[in-house]
Amino acid sequence: MDKGKFIAALTQIASEKNLDEDIVLDAVKQAIAAAYRKDYGNKDQEIDVVLRDDAQFASILQIKEVVEKVDDENFEISFADAKKIKKDVEIGDEIKIDVTPIEYGRIAAQSAKQVILQRLQEAERSALFQRFHDRQDTLLTATVSRTEGNYVFLEIEKTTVLLQPRDQIKTEKCFPGRRMRVYLEKVQQTSRGPQLKVSRTHYRLIELLLAQEIPEIEHGEVEIKATARDAGMRSKVAVTSSDPKIDPVGSCIGQRGTRITPVMDELSGERVDVIEWSEDPTMLIARSLQPAKISNVIIVVPEESIDPATGRRVKKRAAVFVEEVERAMAVGKRGQNIRLASELTGFELDMYNVEEYEPFLAKLQELGDAAETSSPAEQEQEK
Repeated sequence: MDKGKFIAALTQIASEKNLDEDIVLDAVKQAIAAAYRKDYGNKDQEIDVVLRDDAQFASILQIKEVVEKVDDENFEISFADAKKIKKDVEIGDEIKIDVTPIEYGRIAAQSAKQVILQRLQEAERSALFQRFHDRQDTLLTATVSRTEGNYVFLEIEKTTVLLQPRDQIKTEKCFPGRRMRVYLEKVQQTSRGPQLKVSRTHYRLIELLLAQEIPEIEHGEVEIKATARDAGMRSKVAVTSSDPKIDPVGSCIGQRGTRITPVMDELSGERVDVIEWSEDPTMLIARSLQPAKISNVIIVVPEESIDPATGRRVKKRAAVFVEEVERAMAVGKRGQNIRLASELTGFELDMYNVEEYEPFLAKLQELGDAAETSSPAEQEQEK
């Protein structure tokens, strides 16, 4: 094979596999050396493979050290024999001996084929891992290449990545050619090589999309404190700012929704509610249940603990009191609103009518529980 055509083929392989040309060339040299050792030499020999301009194929060179007395013919050559090959050689020098068999070109091509493919696959896997490992917890741009049943195959920087059914937004349509943003959760090393775990349902997808669209978040002036998500349907994001001059909620939504709309469009119309974070759990719970108006909140279990009697985990718990007309809105369709509020705040939430507030509080006091109470409406007015 003409060296120019051979190198051109390697360059094409490197481009197709998205690999460095030197990595591909090194993989091919190692494969040829391995094939030579198998067919003509032994595994202990030190072999160098050289591609010369005037050669039809690779030249195989065996590297030996020049010594006075040979103890191991695999690595050493006598001074007298070395002088026959290279006149100005000295003891201690390394000499390269051309051991290329006359018929090696065709035989080597057959013998090295499988080894070359294996080495290229290993190089491709290593390059893939190195390329994406440092980009975990970031957004990637993907294009849908094909779908097979519930499985969606994405093209990400010339790499085919599987989007698992559990990581897909159930309500969105994935058709070939569609571009979308995905969250790179992690890069895993498996027996089949590195696997990219990407997601469209992870809560971090929303947070990174918001950071991309909203400079105040990107620059740290507005901080996302918590996120709860029902992928494809609705999400809640709690934000805050250490700068009193910055309205964290207004910064995220933008004038007439100009900032939040691109995020919702990217998520196939998923509704994103942005609320202001509060260190006061009663206030945070009330805000998390918006747009419903909450009359009162009682913190029943302020901290998560372990019940010494049963050994079970006791979750944080709060009682929420609303007017009857607000109840349906507070709970939400199929309990979505209260479920997301519970996830956002970390409290198990129990819903009661406002008429039950006084009896509930009296019962807690009777039991001796020091419950935290709050009227969110009054707090908002004071604020």
